[in-house]
Amino acid sequence: MNQNSEEVDGGGTGGGLLKSLGKQQTLLITLLAVGMIGLHLVIRFGFGITDRVAYSPLWLCLLLGGVPLVADLARKALRREFGSDLLGGLSIVTSILLGEYLAGAIIVLMLSGGEALEAYALRSASSVLAALARRMPVTAHRRQAAGGLEDVPLEAIAVGDEVVVYPHEICPVDGEVLDGHGVMDESYLTGEPFSSTKTKGSVVISGAINGEVALTIRATQIVADSRYARIMAVMRESEATRPEMRRLGDQLGAFYTPLAVTIALAAWGFSGEATRFLAVLVIATPCPLLIGIPVAIIGSISLCARRAIIVKSPVALEQIARCRTAIFDKTGTLTYGAPTLVEQIPVEGVDAQELLQLVAGLERYSRHPLALAITESAHAAGMTIPEAMAVSEHPGEGLRGTVEGREIRITSRKKLEAMGASGVENLPATGDGLECVVLLDGRVAACYRFRDAPRADSHSFMRHLGPHHQFNRLMIVSGDRESEVRYLAGEVGITEIYAQQSPEEKLAIVRVETERAPTLYVGDGINDAPAMMAATVGMAIGQGSDVTAEAAGVVIMDNSLKKVDEFLHISRRMRRIAIESAVGGMILSIGGMILASLGYLTPVQGAVCQEVIDVLAVLNALRAAWLPRNLSDM
Repeated sequence: MNQNSEEVDGGGTGGGLLKSLGKQQTLLITLLAVGMIGLHLVIRFGFGITDRVAYSPLWLCLLLGGVPLVADLARKALRREFGSDLLGGLSIVTSILLGEYLAGAIIVLMLSGGEALEAYALRSASSVLAALARRMPVTAHRRQAAGGLEDVPLEAIAVGDEVVVYPHEICPVDGEVLDGHGVMDESYLTGEPFSSTKTKGSVVISGAINGEVALTIRATQIVADSRYARIMAVMRESEATRPEMRRLGDQLGAFYTPLAVTIALAAWGFSGEATRFLAVLVIATPCPLLIGIPVAIIGSISLCARRAIIVKSPVALEQIARCRTAIFDKTGTLTYGAPTLVEQIPVEGVDAQELLQLVAGLERYSRHPLALAITESAHAAGMTIPEAMAVSEHPGEGLRGTVEGREIRITSRKKLEAMGASGVENLPATGDGLECVVLLDGRVAACYRFRDAPRADSHSFMRHLGPHHQFNRLMIVSGDRESEVRYLAGEVGITEIYAQQSPEEKLAIVRVETERAPTLYVGDGINDAPAMMAATVGMAIGQGSDVTAEAAGVVIMDNSLKKVDEFLHISRRMRRIAIESAVGGMILSIGGMILASLGYLTPVQGAVCQEVIDVLAVLNALRAAWLPRNLSDM
């Protein structure tokens, strides 16, 4: 099930019955029931009034709240949809016939209140699109033909228009840099782990966050065709094609409801006493289903919150135990998202330490993400970083400058090979991951290799997912380069990978896998959001993107895979406690139904017995909020 499918058929809390009433009407019925029950208790026990005045609030509750619920129940029955809420509706009618108006009002509160609580906890998929829309600016700074800038709506930007992106603004359109030298953070959109240097001729994409320097760009796409707009379109498509699955409450109610009705009809038929039919239905009211399961879920949500795990969709708690395929993004999910210099390979005759010092002197003036890794490596070696002169970075030529009278140039292997530069043959074979080539005085001097290090707990987490949580397949679906993804997969113990995948391609892969088996998708960037919505359960790690957090059913606030394991254990424990409460309550109710069918319990006595069963079921369900001794087995 898509973790964002709030409108599932029945949720163990009356969701199927109240589905067509709407969240606002359900909330109003809940408030009405609380108010009328409270007013009745005050009049009856506070003032000692026991006539019609005391019961009039309950009649009002049953009229305005019970009638809509029963009417919706009737429509559902006509469609041959029978869930745990069927007995709730029948019990409302039964309580009216018995004159048990307080019991009827409480059942109204149970049905509407459970749905209201779940509706509040569940996030609508439209809020994901709203978060995407909020992230984008509504205007752009377009350069006028006569000079100066004007703020115009994004829809007014045409291909070829010149647009200025101020520092720290979000780029409004796809385009090409005309003027300026800075960086843009594209990680949430591309899946690449680092910010990208932007200079004249560089390509920029909508949705990227500009750095500290204003850039002038030429629009190459209209807003409707931009990268960001395509992601929004994929999100809408994902929302429109969300699957539905039956929830725990309805799975149990599917056999409990017919059994209860059969016992009630049999009691009436064999005894000829209608009161036995009513007594059976009263004690059969599925409060352990209607209250016990939601209490266990809410308690588990509370426990998750104390463990820095935000459960946005309670459905995720129910469905995660069914997931058999785990799909991971790479950058920021299985790695830390920060490059480090792991290997320096100088050519013969070049001193590696001296070269690193010279290169660091040049890189201190660059905003390229690998520059920080080089300067940090020099600092870690205790080097004094020299000053650089004549620093430049022209498109297609890499970074170059003069340091202590030596000409330094930093570029890529592909650029050197394309230029036919000599000395490339002296470099080692291309390895996995990221690399750059250093030229000293025009000659190839060294190859530097970088890694985006895997999280310390990545390997142990992957190793235990199968034996402890019954995951059959582990996959990496990433927007990063294949060599880097393949290296990371080997480090953490995953064999199945998909590299250089766009958000659309990620979505397609997740849809295919979800059709085969329930899926868990774990990611951290905007480019992961559509895939999260298509998975059975979507999980976001960290707080890097509000859009990703909205799309996910679960948000891990700490950057730790151990928290994912904790959620798996909380979910499994919640399901066990919920089943104990529901099944245990149902067994006790069935015993009561048998006694009522044999004439040993009157309708009033049956109602009292049912209340005792309810209390026992709820008390057991409350255990889900308690912190167990161990929450992880990594």
